[in-house]
Amino acid sequence: RTLFAENIRRPFGMTLVGENLYVAQDDGIVRLPYRTGDTKATSEPERVFDLPAGRNHHWTKTVLASPDGKTLYATVGSNSNIAEFGMEEEAGRAAIWAIDPATRTGRLFATGLRNPVGLDFEPVTGALWTAVNERDEMGPDLPPDYMTSVRDGGFYGWPYSYFGQIVDERVKPPRPDLVAKALKPDYALGSHTASLGLAFYRANAFPAKYRGGAFVGQHGSWNRKPLSGYQVVFIPFADGKPSAPPEVFLDGFLTEDGKTRGRPVGVAVDRTGALLVADDAGKAIWRVAPKRP
Repeated sequence: RTLFAENIRRPFGMTLVGENLYVAQDDGIVRLPYRTGDTKATSEPERVFDLPAGRNHHWTKTVLASPDGKTLYATVGSNSNIAEFGMEEEAGRAAIWAIDPATRTGRLFATGLRNPVGLDFEPVTGALWTAVNERDEMGPDLPPDYMTSVRDGGFYGWPYSYFGQIVDERVKPPRPDLVAKALKPDYALGSHTASLGLAFYRANAFPAKYRGGAFVGQHGSWNRKPLSGYQVVFIPFADGKPSAPPEVFLDGFLTEDGKTRGRPVGVAVDRTGALLVADDAGKAIWRVAPKRP
């Protein structure tokens, strides 16, 4: 791996549609003109759509354009761990929004996702997938963070249940009617790994086994012993579904005595097929490329 950029405090989500660069801020989506080669903004950002903000327990947002560029998908994390401040504080949150940038209108696409961050389209089926950071204070081994395909209108349990219909008894009042609708995620990624970034590999620079699989950036646990995460994992896919256990692709973010060197967040594939990894603790972007003769 090589250091690609440094002194970056906290990366936000961005997506490019033609000559429009859409940027996810903590309270909404803005648009900037962009031409190949630009290294700085050439005008003031134009507001496209407001997203829930306020208390902002999970304040970062991700934005991804559909392949045809007509829809933007934006993530909004929950305002709490398990809605302890009341569900009125969670309006429009723990969700993925679908936004029409032409009309500046939006709707809830999927809900019950505590903190969805990574977004990408699976190459075979074209389905939207997300990586989700699950709830805390249930011990070191529950519940698992996960990645999942996302159904339009789907409800994924938060705060009333986790990993499908496993009820979280701490949440009052209970909602058995919503638990009955909760969809089970496709793939567990380990408890408290803080799995955030997600990128499917469509390039050819890495060996053939990587093509079509998913890279996930695991930011790492903050209160678990032993620590978990602090790495980038790769999950092989076959026929549009995960087909094997995760493999460690990039580590070294923890010292031997458990001190933090860095914490992976976003992952992206560049035009050469190398993997870019945003590291918000190291304030850097790392570039992982195959070793050439």
